[in-house]
Amino acid sequence: MSSELLAPLDLAFWHLESPAHPLHLGALAHFGPVPMGGGHDGGHEVPDILDLLARRAAAVPRLRMRVRDVLLPVGGAAWSADPDFDVRDHVHEITLPGADFPAETARLAAELMERPVARGLPPWEMYVLSGAPDGSFAVLVKLHHALADGMRAVAIGAGIFDEIAAGRRLADRRAAGRPRPVPPRSWLPGPGRLLGMARDRLGDLGRAVEVGASVVRASRLDGRPTAALAAESSGTRRIATASLPLERVHRIRRTTGGTANDVLLAVVAGALRRWFDGRGLPLPGADPRALVPVSRRRPGVPAGPGNSLSGYLLDLPVTESDPAARLAAVRGAMDRNKAAGPLRGAGAVALLADQLPPLAHRFGAPFASGAARLLFDLLVTQVPLPRSALSLGGAPLRALFPMAPLARGQSLAVAMSPYGGQVHIGLVADGEAVPDVDALAAALTAELDLLDPPDTP
Repeated sequence: MSSELLAPLDLAFWHLESPAHPLHLGALAHFGPVPMGGGHDGGHEVPDILDLLARRAAAVPRLRMRVRDVLLPVGGAAWSADPDFDVRDHVHEITLPGADFPAETARLAAELMERPVARGLPPWEMYVLSGAPDGSFAVLVKLHHALADGMRAVAIGAGIFDEIAAGRRLADRRAAGRPRPVPPRSWLPGPGRLLGMARDRLGDLGRAVEVGASVVRASRLDGRPTAALAAESSGTRRIATASLPLERVHRIRRTTGGTANDVLLAVVAGALRRWFDGRGLPLPGADPRALVPVSRRRPGVPAGPGNSLSGYLLDLPVTESDPAARLAAVRGAMDRNKAAGPLRGAGAVALLADQLPPLAHRFGAPFASGAARLLFDLLVTQVPLPRSALSLGGAPLRALFPMAPLARGQSLAVAMSPYGGQVHIGLVADGEAVPDVDALAAALTAELDLLDPPDTP
């Protein structure tokens, strides 16, 4: 793969990170034990999961790329192949005490998520977490946000699974002997392209003004976020997980209308209300605002090299006491967001990043890093997974909990992925600001029960 300039939004993510404030996505995948004689990857022996994971990760071209500065455009950076790439710098195994393996994996995952990925290497890490008495294990994946948004992270990470790896090997065999494609043109622009880029920048200036005005209109100019969800970064993380039956979510959707995501957002709102109450805190004077990311990738179109995100702003109706009314409020607000489109409000931040020159991202990061709290209080995102059953070395994937990065000045991020009949939810919290994130995870199940009592036929 030849050198490729970082897209503007990726460049923004790269410069927004600091040692005390890492900006990577994560996923904690739980697998059942490897069946005897059920190993995949061309053999019948139980595979060495660490070796299998390393070989498959090394076969993903994107995971061999690192970021380096370039001369042009000024302030820019490019992805280029790491000439010294060694997959063992990125893939590790840690054995845990097996008494309470799920709790131990969440604890260790939180510690590992605190650590930024190395910036001089391809910016990703994977850990095999073993030690469960029944032979089950977990895999923690960390990908820098500059490398992937949620959908692209799924596309990259899927290469480790048996089913996708087998399909890739088949495609490689079919492609063998075919004429090699012409390498893509170098990212370094010639004189004619430089003139065209200059004309493009003039057009971008007008779009930037329009998009910037949208961001300002969406900002809370009083600068007062929801206090319980705001915190200067302590550099620590706590992780909690929950799983909700997907059929119950759809049953609520069929009864009330709207989408499954509306139901899940209402569950999050109710869980926050319950969490406030459990802490003995008064309800906030204004409902906390969530950023709900929206992919700008078109369905069926292969993922491009860079992040492609926008987002909706949603006031989570925490101050509403009735669960049905909370759901109705969420559904109405999301309908209005969709009617307006993702190019307004907080989503315009990503679009504004597309209009700014690289030098602005490099020097503007210290000022932009604190802007999130003016727009929203927490991130609530849904990351789609393949619908088919997945496995690693023959070990079935039981659950995959996505983990979103914390915006600076915020203490909670919520990510959700449907898989295997469940919605798996990963909660990432600042360890000092939200030490009781487990209580919030438990509240999610309790709130689903309010909308769909367990004894409902």
